[in-house]
Amino acid sequence: MSILLHKKRFWAGILLAQFVLFYLFSHIRFFVVFFEKFYDFQKNFHISICSWIPFSFGDVLYVLLSIFLLIQIINIFKKTKRKKALFNLIICFNIAYFNYQIFWGMIYFQTPIIKKLNSQEKPTVAKAKVLAEKYLQKAIQTRKLVNEDKNGVFIIKDKEVLLKEIISQEKCIPSKISSKTVLSKISVKESLFSEVMSFTGISGYYNPFTAESQYNSNLPHSILPSTISHETSHQLGFAREQEANFVSYLMGVNSENPDLRYSAEYFTLKSLLRYIASEDQVFAENMIKKYSPEMKRDRAYERNFMISHQSKLEDFFGFTNDLFLKSNQQDGSVTYSYFVDLLLNYEK
Repeated sequence: MSILLHKKRFWAGILLAQFVLFYLFSHIRFFVVFFEKFYDFQKNFHISICSWIPFSFGDVLYVLLSIFLLIQIINIFKKTKRKKALFNLIICFNIAYFNYQIFWGMIYFQTPIIKKLNSQEKPTVAKAKVLAEKYLQKAIQTRKLVNEDKNGVFIIKDKEVLLKEIISQEKCIPSKISSKTVLSKISVKESLFSEVMSFTGISGYYNPFTAESQYNSNLPHSILPSTISHETSHQLGFAREQEANFVSYLMGVNSENPDLRYSAEYFTLKSLLRYIASEDQVFAENMIKKYSPEMKRDRAYERNFMISHQSKLEDFFGFTNDLFLKSNQQDGSVTYSYFVDLLLNYEK
C-alpha cells in the first residue's frame, strides 16, 4: 500500500474517481441536500476561525498555492525533478478538488430559487419596462438621502455600519427563499489584489476554503454595497451568480440604510436596462436620460473608472469566468435574464 501511495497513476486514478463520484452525487437528491446542510454548518465554522484575522487569509493561501504551483511547473522542465513535481501536482489537485467540492461545488446543485417562487413566468421586455420605471423613481428618491464627496459623487462614510446592516438583513430574507443559517460573524475583507482586480472586471469573490468574502476596495461606492451583499449572499450559501444577485437585491431594497438601499435599487435598474436594451436600445437610452443629476454624476464616475481600467486582463478573466459559470450549471457571466426572471416573478 505504501508503494501505491507514491505512484502517480494511483493518485491520478483517485482524481478521476473523484470526478465520477461527485458527478453521481450531483444527480442524487439525498447527497445534494446533505452537502447543502453541511455547508450551512461549515461556513460558520470557517468564519469563526478566519473572521478575527484583519486581512484576507484566503488571499495569502492563494499566493502561497500559486508559488507552490509555479515551482512545480518549473521543476517539470528539469529532468531530475520532473517525476517529483508531477507527483506533487497530482496530490495538490486531489486535495484542492476534494475540498472545493465538499465546501462549495456541490451546492451549485441545490434547488434553484425560481422553483421556490409562486409564479414562474418567463420575463418579458414589456414587464421589465414597468419595473425599470419603478426602480428609476425609487433610486432617484433614495439618492437624495446619501452622502456625496466634493465632486457630488455618492460616497460611503462608514463601511463598518454598512457591513453590519448587510449581515442583519440576512434575517429578513423570506423563508420560502432561504432557510439557511445566517452568518454568525462578519468575514468580509478588502482583497489584497484590489489594484489588479480593477483591471480584470472582477469586483469581488468568495473564497470557499476560508469562507471569506473579498471585494475590490477601489470600486466606485455606488457599486460597492451591492458587490459586498452579493459576496455575502455566496457566503450565506447561494452559489449561482444571478441568485446571489437576487438575494443581494432582497437584502438591499428593504433596508433602512440609504447607502445599501440606493446601491440595490441602482443595480436593479441597471440590470433591467441591460436586459431591455437587447430588444429596445432606444427605451434604455431614454431611461438613462431620466436619471437625476445626482445619478448621472454617479454613472459618469462609474464609466470613467471602467474606461480608465480597461485592459486585456479583463478579456481574459471574463473568458475564464464565463467557462467557470457554464461548468457549474449557470449561464455565462454577461447574462442577466435569470436575475430579471427572479425579480419579475418575485415582484408579481
